Amino acid sequence: MPVFWGFDKGKGKNKMSNNRKVEFDRVNPYYNGSVQKLFSVTGDPGSLVSETSMGGSVFDVGTIFDIIGSDTARAGFRHLVYTSLMDPAEWTGMETYITERWGEDYLESQPRIKEVLKEVMASGLRTHHLGMIGADDEKLYAKGFPNELSNLTMIKKYNILKPDPVTFMKSHLYDYEKYYGNDQFVIPLEQIVRFGVTSGSSILRKYNAQSEAGKKAYLLELGVDDELIPWQTFASPLIDLTTKYEPEDRNISRQEALLISGIGGKMFSESLVRAILASFMVHRIFDRMGLNLWDLKWEIAKDGDDLVFVDTLDTDSVRATLTVEVDGRNYIVNFNKQAMRDYYKLVHDDWYEAVNNTKKEAAGTSEAFTEILKRGQAQGLYPNTPVVDTSFMDIQVEKYEVIKNAVLGDSTKTSKQEIADISRREVEYFLSTKNKALYQKLNAID
Repeated sequence: MPVFWGFDKGKGKNKMSNNRKVEFDRVNPYYNGSVQKLFSVTGDPGSLVSETSMGGSVFDVGTIFDIIGSDTARAGFRHLVYTSLMDPAEWTGMETYITERWGEDYLESQPRIKEVLKEVMASGLRTHHLGMIGADDEKLYAKGFPNELSNLTMIKKYNILKPDPVTFMKSHLYDYEKYYGNDQFVIPLEQIVRFGVTSGSSILRKYNAQSEAGKKAYLLELGVDDELIPWQTFASPLIDLTTKYEPEDRNISRQEALLISGIGGKMFSESLVRAILASFMVHRIFDRMGLNLWDLKWEIAKDGDDLVFVDTLDTDSVRATLTVEVDGRNYIVNFNKQAMRDYYKLVHDDWYEAVNNTKKEAAGTSEAFTEILKRGQAQGLYPNTPVVDTSFMDIQVEKYEVIKNAVLGDSTKTSKQEIADISRREVEYFLSTKNKALYQKLNAID
């Protein structure tokens, strides 16, 4: 049996409500996104309620599918991660966990990470997470879980500033000046911490598109000694960055990231260190579930002289996997949104090609590629957005149920054999598709 882990180390629902019943405006969302809605809290202008949806988005096209039960599983995972980050007790043993997996020399060679780890073990990390709202009693649970897991969490509000577009001849640029001298804002970056490289990784795509000289320069920037190979783990975690509030996420150098962050070099460097440490916590959470974490992304806010982890952090914003054997070969099975990305690539490759073509077309304009795609679909130039096959969707529903049971620390509902069986069914599904060879190239390992 895998070790499943919740707040009470296996007994499930450890109730720690602060007895506050949360009232919020359910009719008029403060923000209506593709995978979550935010609502204003009655009598508390500094807080918001996040409602996680069952909807899913891939390739930045917006919500195009629903996975039943994913809303509560993702909200539960988010609650587990953020409360773990904030609780100094949960950092107990982290130094040992790191040295056992990344070597005795890792922390010695990274003195700043070691120094900040000591601080975090004493105080925890700050996050915007205030707790989960019980589905049955609508009370706020700052720690533990309510009697009935919900898709509602409460968070502290931070300002979202967006860069102003600037046009110079045919170039479309973005002005980040407003961030400098400001406070209480979400830093306009996504910080991606990677423990290895997956077959669908953006760094692998960028690496393969480079010349030989470009590849060497890119590896130097990433801090990797050897060439990038799918499903290769790194000797130590690395971090790369993308923009957050431009029309499309753009991979950028650390130098550019520092300049657009608006927080100065010292705080920027500190944010990278804390993102790596937070990733070790999530790695350990998945390890206790019997899954392997490959990468995840963080968003961080500036709050005075401090840094605060914000936004969603759920199973869809990470890559966690299980390896299973089918017909004598080992396959990587994704317990995250990557499975849906693979589905569209392999089963509906004509639609996936249309998405990529419209992204290229939009790159030379100020128009969103989704508008070009919709217009082309209406004109019959591109295939309509596909409906997901029921048999494949059933597998995804079962995987989210596994995550929910693990979050609640319930090892009685899902055995290691059942998880492997679910995973094999997904592999067999992909092997039955027209793009079997591509699937094996992406997810088979020898």
